[in-house]
Amino acid sequence: MSIDLERFHKSFFEESFEGLDTMEQALLELDPNAPDAEGINLIFRSAHSIKGGAATFGFAGVAEYTHGVETLLDQMRSGKRTIQQNDVDLFLRIVDVLRGLLRAARDGASVDASAVASTQAEIAAALANGSGAKATEVVAQAKPADEASSGWLIQFEPKPDLFRSGNDPLRILRGVGALGEMKVDVDVSKLPSFADADIESCYLAWTLKLESTAPKIEVEEQFTWVEDESYLRISPLQHAPVVAAAAVSETPSGKPVLTLVQGGASTEAAVPAPVASTQATANTARTGDSSSIRVSTEKIDALINLVGELVITQAMLEQQASTLDPAINEKLLAGLSQLNRNTRQLQEAVMSTRMLPIESVFSRFPRVVRDLAAKLNKQVRLTTVGESTELDKSVIEKIADPLNHLVRNSLDHGIETPEQRIAAGKDPSGTITLKASHQGGHIIIEVIDDGRGLDRTRILDKARANGLPVSDTMSNSEVWQLIFTPGFSTAEKVTDVSGRGVGMDVVKKNIAALGGSVELNSDTGSGSRTVIRLPLTLAILDGMSIAVGTEVFILPLSSVVESLQPTQEQVKSVAGSGQVVRVRNEYVPLLALSQLFNIHTEVRDAHNGILVLLEADGRKLALQVDELVGQQQVVIKSLEANYKRIPYISGATILGDGRVALIIDVADLIRASNRAVAA
Repeated sequence: MSIDLERFHKSFFEESFEGLDTMEQALLELDPNAPDAEGINLIFRSAHSIKGGAATFGFAGVAEYTHGVETLLDQMRSGKRTIQQNDVDLFLRIVDVLRGLLRAARDGASVDASAVASTQAEIAAALANGSGAKATEVVAQAKPADEASSGWLIQFEPKPDLFRSGNDPLRILRGVGALGEMKVDVDVSKLPSFADADIESCYLAWTLKLESTAPKIEVEEQFTWVEDESYLRISPLQHAPVVAAAAVSETPSGKPVLTLVQGGASTEAAVPAPVASTQATANTARTGDSSSIRVSTEKIDALINLVGELVITQAMLEQQASTLDPAINEKLLAGLSQLNRNTRQLQEAVMSTRMLPIESVFSRFPRVVRDLAAKLNKQVRLTTVGESTELDKSVIEKIADPLNHLVRNSLDHGIETPEQRIAAGKDPSGTITLKASHQGGHIIIEVIDDGRGLDRTRILDKARANGLPVSDTMSNSEVWQLIFTPGFSTAEKVTDVSGRGVGMDVVKKNIAALGGSVELNSDTGSGSRTVIRLPLTLAILDGMSIAVGTEVFILPLSSVVESLQPTQEQVKSVAGSGQVVRVRNEYVPLLALSQLFNIHTEVRDAHNGILVLLEADGRKLALQVDELVGQQQVVIKSLEANYKRIPYISGATILGDGRVALIIDVADLIRASNRAVAA
């Protein structure tokens, strides 16, 4: 029965792309003037794992390309070649090519043959030319004391179902044998009779005596794909028990010969099998090392959806229980209270499975900044703060592109050239800071630079040239918001970096689509700060329930500034533009929700109702409602996916009494209100 290796391809590609990210990060941190041995080893291990996996699963193009990369890295690791800055640049290009090869293998897409050929030629030239002096000091650092041995004793006992996972012990033994001279004992004590044998089960165990100067990590890498499916013990040869010579013999050519040790009974040949307690300890340690598992996002989403339904059901039970007599139904109410606590804890635990550190986004920007700074002839440092801040995976996937626009914009428009910075009395190297933090139920992401800042006059002139309605009396915050207008750019010429006016408006749209907001602040000559506010998750919303007539709506709590009951004098009518309300000497457009959705209500005048002051995109709106019902967490259901897109509505939820409540899209509502006023 053949084993279908395709079912393991997804895991291979995921781990390979992670390995490339690791390589890129280590290369960006590598200082050629003071090379870090562990960093070089990390880069080598990543390339070696990709090569081994590609060879195992039949991706010959990837394996062949990585072989030359691995050879060049091995020269650096062993000290045969010093590391130059152009080597780092080459390896960064190699990482890009490897990404393309892996994507092509995964998606069946075409390969950039010219990039492959050019980097292969550079690798071949580097291998042929060498680099002169040896980096002996790196080698000394790279080799820990416990690895300064003449070889390794390896005890390898696969689990019976090893073959079912697509692994082949013979391939592993060949890989170990390639590291040096190897002598092998095979234990057949668990081999059943021919009639009882299962061709898909592994009954053998091996003891390998490897004479090699290879470090332990390189030996361990040969077993990377089977470490969770076998008992494995690797110990230095000089500290290991002596293996009886009778168990292994050599041919005249020096090649090892496998000798069967029947039942492990021969005292001359057999290596004692590890006792149960030792194996249990080793397996426990391995379990501790593997502290995470890969689960598809579809399964997590299904689990989140079920927990959302559970929360709704629990809310319905709580609503029904509110009418019961506490004295008669004391135990029932206590049980429902316990159910409420457990449901909330379960909800938080399940939601946390989708939470990932934002480091996965921040880690891609050192390369972006490095390449773009070189192209623009600028000196830039990138610093990151709060990389461990966690955010929903779906939000992380969608925030990367807006952040990329903001970082590139800061580098191109904000950071000056070294000459300009020196003339302004600044450090010739500019600084861009990416910062993430939690504030209540939101995450705040900041992109900060110490560049020239925004030029108010230039922005206003450009806005007038584009036909935008502006005035010199506009506040700075209003002027900065002009940058997010579609097609707006202050660049003097169009380049491949900027100037087309298709960056910042995309940023704002993408962030708004995530239920977030973006704010821009700047001090001329000192730099700029862009602040992005996002919900922690797109599945649950902290909301305020409001009632209009017999209908209940949900307002996102993040958009609610305050609520008030105005006096008749505070409400003014504006000819052709509806009504406004004066709140602390500021006039805010007023909109009655009953009129917007044509809902019958007894409350007609604003001073007889309640106003909820909302804010989005730097603008405010007073929304007239009948009643404030309360604050609650709601599970968001997509109307667009289940019905169709409805203006001014971002989703829906199910209330405790089973009714459907619509969630107001505050940003859309304010935009529509401003368009009406402008008309």
